[in-house]
Amino acid sequence: MVPRLVKLFDLPGRGASQIYAGYTCSFAVSEVGGLFFWGATNTSRESTMYPKAVQDLCGWRIRSLACGKSSIIVAADESTISWGPSPTFGELGYGDHKPKSSTAAQEVKTLDGIFTEQVAMGYSHSLVIARDESETEKEKIKKLPEYNPRTL
Repeated sequence: MVPRLVKLFDLPGRGASQIYAGYTCSFAVSEVGGLFFWGATNTSRESTMYPKAVQDLCGWRIRSLACGKSSIIVAADESTISWGPSPTFGELGYGDHKPKSSTAAQEVKTLDGIFTEQVAMGYSHSLVIARDESETEKEKIKKLPEYNPRTL
């Protein structure tokens, strides 16, 4: 009901450099690059009431993170990573005829070789801003399926 200091990030060298809010959860990236989570992404599980390290992403340098209702997408190092328990609606980006949900963080293989600058996520969709500085990057982006609402 009132703002509170998160003591974990109140120590020298342990401050939060980035914060993100989801539907019922929060994330923070520490000054040294660790990703921490608290809250709930799965309504069938207990909430995590205090920041806890996201072990699946230890060692990854996180640039951007976004949360949907129960899904998360992350731009880290040379990869895009996502996860979210069922039900999801394709926002994880795993592709047609692939699982639509995952309780464990997975690289989004449909974006292999594409450097994701920033991510965003809504209730049932995700967006990425991809770097297109080289000819190779432009070619990989050109091969992605195009969304055109006029052809739906």
